[in-house]
Amino acid sequence: MTVLPRFAVGVAVLLLSAACSGPSAPDVSERTPASRSSVSPVVLLGDSVAAGQALPLTAAFAASGVRFRSLASDGGGNVVGPFSDKTWPTLPRRIADADPSVVVYQITTYDWGSRDEQTTAYRKLLATVTATGAALVFVTMPPIRPDDFYAPHVADLDRTGPVARAVVSGSGGRAHLLDATAVWGSHYQRERDGRADRSTDGIHACPQGAARFANWLLGELAKLYPDFTPAEPDTWANTGWANDKHFVGC
Repeated sequence: MTVLPRFAVGVAVLLLSAACSGPSAPDVSERTPASRSSVSPVVLLGDSVAAGQALPLTAAFAASGVRFRSLASDGGGNVVGPFSDKTWPTLPRRIADADPSVVVYQITTYDWGSRDEQTTAYRKLLATVTATGAALVFVTMPPIRPDDFYAPHVADLDRTGPVARAVVSGSGGRAHLLDATAVWGSHYQRERDGRADRSTDGIHACPQGAARFANWLLGELAKLYPDFTPAEPDTWANTGWANDKHFVGC
């Protein structure tokens, strides 16, 4: 008998409770085959926050019959601000090689810069993604508890959502913005429902938070792409990803 960590069990319980409280999911026989789903393949971009989110997303998309690839990068992965000069030389080729239908950009904690710099970078990302025939989905970043490193850049980070929204508005329907406040709230919250939701570092997610994010993101993509039906959380919530060493401070 396999004994799951307490936090992994909590993930499943939390998600199953949420799933049971909403509308019943369509019967699996009514799902569109993955080969016909306009959402597949999905590519995820971002920094170490996205890298943590990619762990349950990998399991959730696999259970949903959708190809998924994470191009998130620890200590970088941003398209504006520090380290972005290391992102851009390889990013267009990496995106093209993944042959995505949808590219999700988790706005990063490094997206520092002026409004003009952020706008230019997000437009460049939009052009890069749409050149492959894919759609771009921006996701607002989780609220953080800024330390001395981040404190000087809080205003820049607060601006990323509105800047992305403006770029989306001018995209002619080629981009979307998902507001993840529904997942994280408007302020950093260490615990939720009595369990660790965010890391003690004030930045990253714990397994429970990452799982809630994955469940929410798949639901939002299903609204954008009606031929995509997400798998039920109990098919992926406790498949081992919560034991990954990426989750620290949980």
